[in-house]
Amino acid sequence: MPSFYIENFGCRATQADGAAIEQQFRDLGLHRAPDGNTAGYVVLNTCAVTASAEQDARAAIRRVASQNPDCKIVVTGCYAQRAPGEVASLPGVSAVIGNSHKPNLAQIVLRKNAEMDGYKQGSFVPVSCLSGGAEIFVSSIFAHTELLAAPVFDSAIARTRPNLKVQDGCNNRCSFCVIPSVRGRSRSLRLEEVVREVNQLVEAGYREVVISGINLGRWGRDLVHVGAPTRGVLNFEDLVLAILRETSLEKLRISSVEPMDWSDSLIQLMAELPRIAKHAHVPMQSGSDTVLRRMHRKYRPWHYREKIEKIRAAMPAAAIGADVMVGFPGETEAEFAETRRMIENLPLTYLHVFTFSARPGTPAATVPNQVPVRVARQRNQVLRELAAEKKQSFMQSFLGERIEAITLSSAREDADGVWTDALADNYLKMRIRGKHASNQWLRPKVEVLEGEHLIAALPSS
Repeated sequence: MPSFYIENFGCRATQADGAAIEQQFRDLGLHRAPDGNTAGYVVLNTCAVTASAEQDARAAIRRVASQNPDCKIVVTGCYAQRAPGEVASLPGVSAVIGNSHKPNLAQIVLRKNAEMDGYKQGSFVPVSCLSGGAEIFVSSIFAHTELLAAPVFDSAIARTRPNLKVQDGCNNRCSFCVIPSVRGRSRSLRLEEVVREVNQLVEAGYREVVISGINLGRWGRDLVHVGAPTRGVLNFEDLVLAILRETSLEKLRISSVEPMDWSDSLIQLMAELPRIAKHAHVPMQSGSDTVLRRMHRKYRPWHYREKIEKIRAAMPAAAIGADVMVGFPGETEAEFAETRRMIENLPLTYLHVFTFSARPGTPAATVPNQVPVRVARQRNQVLRELAAEKKQSFMQSFLGERIEAITLSSAREDADGVWTDALADNYLKMRIRGKHASNQWLRPKVEVLEGEHLIAALPSS
């Protein structure tokens, strides 16, 4: 029986797409190989958010071609959508299938039902690449209305915390971002489908589910529902409430939501309902008004500050994280200092710090006054050190406290004894003393800090 293997690169949305592609192959009778060295078909599901991500994809193609020369290498994802000819020219690539054709990837690869409806209608026409021998299946992503949705299970914590993508695409046009051009317009998984997926996960024994999307807070804006409160249009709070009302899920975790989508009602929901994890990720990008304007972001620093302060006032123990970009074209020392000061003054508990990467086709890629790489890296390091200080301070605030956490994996033993890894409701990593089954909610007492972990134990009865 033919076998396949999928290697995913990049964000949660890409991971979710990979899970859906895996199901496509299974439905057609193929089995998953343990690795890419033994598979008949190797699918590389790529990312294009940075030049480094595309470089990683090219390295993976070369590695697979060298280690498994007889396999069919299929490249899909955002890099395939952005630069299909470039990808097709790489040695060993058999097919390039963009995000536009990803819903039918397995059928295309296996040539099952070659005259699919999409091709008959002319919406998605395969384009043959004559140079290099690889076939290209890419068309305008803006004609694409489907949303791939399948839960993602981290192999290391396979019985806990699946991730469910409920939204894809983005209608914003940030000057640095390539995502809208490779993932298309915002589109949402229908409410009833989300509820059905969550109920299936609950029935399978999962106790926490993470919902995610490219622009998650925009969920529902493209849907019309008779029961919606405002002229038939759904919003993100409707989704959250529906999951809590129509499923018995014990814990819902919300992934990244843009600043202006943190409405007062969403903050209140998260604060008042214990079934929602106390964890808010709010992309900042910059604390400088002038940089935000050049980025074409839709909020100002004072808007962002107000949202973070409201979240902290409503949830004193919540994790609050942010994405921050350094080295945006023209970023001066004064503008960077504005970002640093804003981070210092806000009650953030962790940061994801990125260095600007020029993406072909984006306005920021051709802006003059590009920041030297050396300077951008120095700024990155400054913010990483600041983030580490803020995270350490947040962790220390829980010493001696009992906090809720879900066990992630089976117990393991080292020189210090037997431990069980866990994740706190507020997103802190934890190691609980003793052997505990995975996928259990516990309330251990934090005893000490060790690196990025809280060391905790269940009080003796």
